[in-house]
Amino acid sequence: MANSPPPVRILWVNPIGSPDYDQPMGEFMRGIKNADTQINVVSFRAGGPQHLEFRTYEALVIGDIIRAARDAATSGMDAMVIGCFYDPGIEAAREISGSTVVVGPCQAAVQIAGNLANRFSVIVGQNKWIQQMTERVHTYGYGDRLASMQPINIAVPDLQADCEFTARQIIEAGRRAIDEDGAEALILGCTCTFGLFEAVQKELKVPIIDPINAALKMAEALGGMKRQFDWAPSRVGSCLPPPEAEIESWGLLPAGAGIGNRYQVV
Repeated sequence: MANSPPPVRILWVNPIGSPDYDQPMGEFMRGIKNADTQINVVSFRAGGPQHLEFRTYEALVIGDIIRAARDAATSGMDAMVIGCFYDPGIEAAREISGSTVVVGPCQAAVQIAGNLANRFSVIVGQNKWIQQMTERVHTYGYGDRLASMQPINIAVPDLQADCEFTARQIIEAGRRAIDEDGAEALILGCTCTFGLFEAVQKELKVPIIDPINAALKMAEALGGMKRQFDWAPSRVGSCLPPPEAEIESWGLLPAGAGIGNRYQVV
């Protein structure tokens, strides 16, 4: 009888200086992950931004995201998820991630939506997000499939404060996207909307893509394919990583640097 393959190991990075979301998101993922998938949910040390709603805050955590990718590579993780819909630092993280596949919620969500509908809209918290998220969608090659970005006027820290209110706002914005913009599927444009997609989907009768679900399932699939087919990140051409001799001699990426909290989901 053949031996069972080892479980897929995923590092989920909440790229903020607070552990507040680690356990709630970890428990949400426990309910949707494959039975044998192992997930380490981490956040950064206190003192950094509590959310990434502004480009300034995003820029401040890019170094820690890169260090987390290095940590994922050296600790044998099959996949790493950058747990913010802006997909901050994803290109740099992929460059330094060794054999670890790096997944962004935005990219995963648009890829899934593109397989389910011809046109989709993204439900965003505030107008501030629209330009940056639109840029991301276009970068991933889905600009011609984007029907609209619809704001609900709720800041990131408030999305989980009153989930019923947030869901009602999403439903209202979703109806506008479907009726006025021609959206055939909707993407929730923030990982902090976790736990809401089912109620919205039941009401609107179109696919509602939760970015945590999308990113986790993409990470499981890619991590599994890496194990089965040896489909690890390319390391030639534009995917060439920095020289190890320089990294070591400059002391750039010490193990575990930047990580403040870990929550394990098995």
